[in-house]
Amino acid sequence: MDKTLPLEERSIYQIYLESQETKKYVIPVYQRNYAWEEDQISALIKDVYDSCRKNPKAPYYIGTLVTYKRGDDEYEVIDGQQRLTTIYIILNALGIKDFRNKLTYGARKVSASTIDNLKNYPKFGDEVDEGIRNGYKFANNAIDAIINKTERQAFEQYFLHNVHIIHYSVPKDVDLNHYFEVMNSRGEQLEKHEIVKSTLSQYLKDKKELATFSRVWEACSDMNIYIQQAFPADAIFGYNLHKFKIDGFNDIPIQDESEGKDTIMNLLLTPISKIEDSTNTEQNDKFQPIIDFPNFLLIVLKVTRMEQGNFNPLEFTLDDKELLNEFLTALKSVSDKAEFARQFAFNLLKAKFYLDNYIVHHSLNDKELSGDNPWKLQYYYLETKKKRYPKNLTATQDVQKELVHLLSMFEVSFTPKQRKNYLFYCMMYLFENEDSTDREYLEFLQNLADKYFYDVYLNEECLNERNQPGPNAFDSTILVDGALNVNEIGFEGNDYKEVFETIYKQGKVDVPLFVFNYTDYILWKKYAEALRGNKTKKGSRSRSEFFEELGCSDFELDPFNNFYFSRTRKSLEHYYPQAKAGVGKALSADDTNRFGNFAMISAEANSSGSNWDPKTKLDHYSDGKADQVSVASLKFKIMMQMCQDNNKAMLNGDLDRAKGLEWNADDIQLHQQKMLDIIVDNVW
Repeated sequence: MDKTLPLEERSIYQIYLESQETKKYVIPVYQRNYAWEEDQISALIKDVYDSCRKNPKAPYYIGTLVTYKRGDDEYEVIDGQQRLTTIYIILNALGIKDFRNKLTYGARKVSASTIDNLKNYPKFGDEVDEGIRNGYKFANNAIDAIINKTERQAFEQYFLHNVHIIHYSVPKDVDLNHYFEVMNSRGEQLEKHEIVKSTLSQYLKDKKELATFSRVWEACSDMNIYIQQAFPADAIFGYNLHKFKIDGFNDIPIQDESEGKDTIMNLLLTPISKIEDSTNTEQNDKFQPIIDFPNFLLIVLKVTRMEQGNFNPLEFTLDDKELLNEFLTALKSVSDKAEFARQFAFNLLKAKFYLDNYIVHHSLNDKELSGDNPWKLQYYYLETKKKRYPKNLTATQDVQKELVHLLSMFEVSFTPKQRKNYLFYCMMYLFENEDSTDREYLEFLQNLADKYFYDVYLNEECLNERNQPGPNAFDSTILVDGALNVNEIGFEGNDYKEVFETIYKQGKVDVPLFVFNYTDYILWKKYAEALRGNKTKKGSRSRSEFFEELGCSDFELDPFNNFYFSRTRKSLEHYYPQAKAGVGKALSADDTNRFGNFAMISAEANSSGSNWDPKTKLDHYSDGKADQVSVASLKFKIMMQMCQDNNKAMLNGDLDRAKGLEWNADDIQLHQQKMLDIIVDNVW
């Protein structure tokens, strides 16, 4: 028996104008009235129009349609009626005729009459469905306002043939009551990742393969627990559940056939059963994921396509709005779609193992306190059947600490889901270097950070006018001939201090978050290499030399020991405030707008103290009662200590400055040069 899923990608032309059999789409009485507003209809037309202008051959996916066949030509619309009605209204507003298939309402005579008489707008008779009438008016207005008359025909053709909907026809043997129960509990329509799941699964004809595919997918979609918790198979992860031991889809333990005999609704819609907490499980084995499931699917898809060859990563997007499109494009590029589905499922399982066990995650506690690093890099370990817990990735403390700092630095710098290129590079490395040591993994991350800094953020060709990397800046730099390239860093002959001050020039504020995060990472690394683990005393030669290089006096080592990359530090702080600078004032705008006067702190702290003078900020942020997250920047701590040193010298009569200039243009210049001496290396 053919088990291909009843799932089709259909154009609007195929839905309404072309059909081997005449169809009647019936909106049942239990569906709510048509209710799309003007902004929704206008936005849809604008999106389709923009897609047409961008690439008139590319498909535009409008969502899902779920129907149940009631008779020979009658399809009850279970889900997607608002979208289906909007499409019908737009077609009529465009003047499209010769509909082969009909949209009607099962038990609403007024609605049925209104939809049948759209061509007579605005004359509908005495009784009219106001929602449908208004929808037609909104569509007419939007078409006139958005689409040029010269482009009208091209838009019509694009709307008919390139706007696609995913049509799912519910099988006859599905319990509709169960379906409605599920749909009512979870939302109005299938998520894009559920459509992807069903699209891939339809190529797996073997029931055991289909069940195994579904099990893998469901286990991987639970993003806040370890994969070993959702899929505790020692055949995959070893006796202690801390290694990935299999080589392909066929090595995944065969799912019991009985578990694959449920209806397609269970395959698509049944929520994952989460593992309950028990006395056998430690309480810290759940976490906040750094990425959601749809975007993770895109990263795994990109890894899979890189393995295939003949793939241009610069044409791939990590934007989850394009999730379905990217998968359909991938399927078109392969001849054996069943093998592609199997390979993707295997890669998904493997990538989830690496994500959970080799990439940082955030603790469940949202409150970030200084000295309590919420970032964890731990793998799941089963010691005995009754004792399982997360363990630090490596027992070597200095390696563990730096791995956490590097991975959290990337994560804090690139929180937007579509900008998590670094996560893709980590996945590629881990896939290609399964037997790498912790120190080799650390070396890769160090090189990746340096590559970002020198070859992207210190390369004008990769940056836009606001010094933000262009859309393909990372891939074009990191990926060379289909492989990772993080060992060759920098360009021969470049004076990178000069390059830095040319790009991030005085008078401008466009210094990206990554540059600040990289600076703090290098400062911490300098401390770790010079002093960490050594029992040095204040005034010792090594301590004195270290702080002299920073440009300030010794402020103890706790700020370095307790430092971590807080998710809250995303606001640009002018230590000397902008409000107190300008023509006729002690400092000019150019003096204050430069890297030496900047730091990244929390937005809350910045808004409350942005206009304070440097000494006031120093007193506030030195107060133990103040929110320490706001000063969780080593660069900022150094700036404040320089201010403190100057204030002490002024009080002692050793420095002749007016009050309020404990931090001035000379200090800003000196601090910038000290920072560049430390963070900018001669890479050649």
